[in-house]
Amino acid sequence: MTASISPADIGSASLDEEIARAEVYGVLAQLYYARPDPAFAARLREAPTDAPTAGAFLEAPWRDLVSAARAADDQALRDEYDALFGGLGKPEVYLYGSHYLTGFLNEKSLVKLRDDLAGLGLARDPAMPETEDHIAYLCEVMRYLIAGDDAAQCNLANQRSFFGAHLLPWAPAMCDAISGHPRASFYAALAEFTRAFVSVEAQGFDMLP
Repeated sequence: MTASISPADIGSASLDEEIARAEVYGVLAQLYYARPDPAFAARLREAPTDAPTAGAFLEAPWRDLVSAARAADDQALRDEYDALFGGLGKPEVYLYGSHYLTGFLNEKSLVKLRDDLAGLGLARDPAMPETEDHIAYLCEVMRYLIAGDDAAQCNLANQRSFFGAHLLPWAPAMCDAISGHPRASFYAALAEFTRAFVSVEAQGFDMLP
């Protein structure tokens, strides 16, 4: 997974707004999928923090995220990721939708998700060990629905439907779990940025006819 680091553009009226939305989903996918590699962490630390419109809703949580990245070295970021999401057996914090929706992994919500993915012509890469309800996978699907070339699938209607069914119902609870964990520092900032972005997305979809 690769992504640009320029989500401060979200919320602007520029023609690049859709590109910026896709990039934010890409950034979230990369940060939640695995430990940040040194090159990506360096790009995050160098990212601009001022939104085109001063006081934009995402400006403060994005600035906090970049500041948290600047305050931690590469090893600290790796250690925090492992402490929260890694290890053998039960992780400290789950990144899977089925856990928050049903209390169990691989439940009916995952079956529905797979059906919806099939309807979009998508399927999990067999090389990916995580199930499709991992937050990183869902963010990648949203990035595709925003920036993909297949207009029959990559449109606002499918974005709103997929987001409303498979991200909005549980992403805030995941953010609560991360932010409330005593070991979370950088990832607490990531969770608060995620929460703010999900809120902006929900409001935007609510405004659609």
